[in-house]
Amino acid sequence: MSVRRNVAVSIAACSLSLALAAVGVVGAPPALASGTGRLDGVWRMDGYGTVLAVDGRGVQEYQTTAVSCLKGDFAQATERPGTYDAGGGVLTLRPARDDAHARLSADYAVGHRLLRRIPALPDACTAPPAPADPVAAFDVFWQSFEENYPFFAAKGIDWTAVRDRYRPLVHADTTRSELFDLFRRMITPLHDAHVAVQDRDEVYGVGRPGTVVPTPELDARVKAFVRERDLAGATRVQDFADGRITYADLGGSRGRLGYLRISGFDGYDTKNRSYTAQLAALERALDAVLMPARTRAPHGLIIDLRINGGGSDALGIHLAERLTDTPYVAYAKRARNDPADPARHTRPEPVPVNPSPGPRYTGPIALLTGGSTVSAGETFTQALIDRPGRTVRIGQATQGVFSDTLVRNLPDGMAVWLPNEEYLTRTGRTFDGTGIPPQFTEPVFTDEEFRKNRDSAFDRAVALFRQRA
Repeated sequence: MSVRRNVAVSIAACSLSLALAAVGVVGAPPALASGTGRLDGVWRMDGYGTVLAVDGRGVQEYQTTAVSCLKGDFAQATERPGTYDAGGGVLTLRPARDDAHARLSADYAVGHRLLRRIPALPDACTAPPAPADPVAAFDVFWQSFEENYPFFAAKGIDWTAVRDRYRPLVHADTTRSELFDLFRRMITPLHDAHVAVQDRDEVYGVGRPGTVVPTPELDARVKAFVRERDLAGATRVQDFADGRITYADLGGSRGRLGYLRISGFDGYDTKNRSYTAQLAALERALDAVLMPARTRAPHGLIIDLRINGGGSDALGIHLAERLTDTPYVAYAKRARNDPADPARHTRPEPVPVNPSPGPRYTGPIALLTGGSTVSAGETFTQALIDRPGRTVRIGQATQGVFSDTLVRNLPDGMAVWLPNEEYLTRTGRTFDGTGIPPQFTEPVFTDEEFRKNRDSAFDRAVALFRQRA
């Protein structure tokens, strides 16, 4: 299973496939020179177990728990004050209220991280590094979940009991492969597609039972199936964004319907991995798709997210902004921020959807989803729940993972990824674990559907639009 890597300071778009390169540094912490700007100094993030050291050179991340402090990523200062190159995206740091507080954002993510100035790096961050023995790696692994993971109660997992069961099995002579296997056993019962453990090129994670995490092979198979079956007789079938986006005018007996398939919210420009390039590719695709004749004429638009590996929440919001004439709130984000109390969170931050100045479609939408609709595919689905106008969900429940992912280094060189956020609806509901349910349930790319050349969810969408035409 391929799970996306982090971008600097772990503010990353939700995805199982995004692989934006992180920028690493070695050596001493940045010199915290005074007088070089209001942003210079040491900041503790509200939630996320993170401390940032900022100076004229950039932002150095430190990943902290009650038992550890490990150096994380480095984002280099750019020519624009308060902005930093995160190796694929841009971080922006701005003072808030006074010099004791600041806000951090990333162009590829939605929302902000709140920072509070502290006098100096914690002692653990400046002490000589502890030996990278298996016991230390286990303790940091367990503690990272204990302080950040929000969903133990919902999943019925006693994390203390997990520690009591597995820690006695770890000792100074435990091999790397044995420890990796132990970590695998610890996270498997979570069935959380945003949880993974990595050792060099080997990555392990597991999704919700009964679902399939998207792969390039599955995406290619489904794309070919849809083209041959669903788009037979369609006009102007076009691929955009390196094949990640497909549009077709269905026409014929199916009426004036549009079909938009999106296999992820990233990978739109494989030659330039920056967020700016991904957004530009998306905007070019939407300008071509949403030409005036199409936005006036269709009786409906089918958006197919059934195989969608996620990516950037911000790109999903940009798409939502092409689907409304009225501002509204997509969802609100909050993060667990008390290491001792999983019920405490940051203040929820609303994420707005503001109508785009570009071409827009505001008619009825049928949104096709399934268990292989993951992460940013799910946050986009959630962003359409309160969309003004008619939007109906057809298919199966989405995967059930929404949070940005914390990437935590372990003392032995392994890494673990875990969520610590919740995405809230207008009524305060979250869909973590269960996924967003459809309003009309249909099978999605089952063996029987393939064998009988059926696409029940697509056909249901077409039928609903016919009834309402």
